[in-house]
Amino acid sequence: MEVVKGLDLERYMGRWYEIASFPSRFQPKNGADTRATYTLNPDGTVKVLNETWDGGKRGFIQGSAFKTDPKSDEAKFKVRFYVPPFLPIIPVTGDYWVLYIDPEYQHAVIGQPSRSYLWILSRTAHVEEETYKQLVEKAVEQGYDVSKLHKTAQSDTPPESDAAPDDTKGIWWLKSIFGK
Repeated sequence: MEVVKGLDLERYMGRWYEIASFPSRFQPKNGADTRATYTLNPDGTVKVLNETWDGGKRGFIQGSAFKTDPKSDEAKFKVRFYVPPFLPIIPVTGDYWVLYIDPEYQHAVIGQPSRSYLWILSRTAHVEEETYKQLVEKAVEQGYDVSKLHKTAQSDTPPESDAAPDDTKGIWWLKSIFGK
């Protein structure tokens, strides 16, 4: 599997909207307006904030990302979250490989070596259908079975983090474990 080489991490930082993904037990089944916000830390690691809305409530989890091999120019990262979100004590680490990034850093395809997870991301909540098809084709070129890909519902005006009550009990996380 080929990954991006020479990723400009500073340009990659900021908010990314999930346009489509493979269903995952780590995300609510009915989640909408799903997005990730990345912030570069002084030590070179990345603060990760993943957010989604389900039933009018904001579900979120915070974590960190770091280069798998700091000496490599390949965009291979490890992402670590602590679960459950309401009592973060168990570390869960996964691969986050940037498989494609457009020259303007507006669209990205993210995967990992087993091809069990796939995300199509954009700086905007919506992309043109032709752009979406091109991004899906990038995943196909990497050997992904894109029949499992589901578009993520995004509002025309995505909510702000403080505009909805937080799911402080982690109910979305518990439901997601059971595939609800």
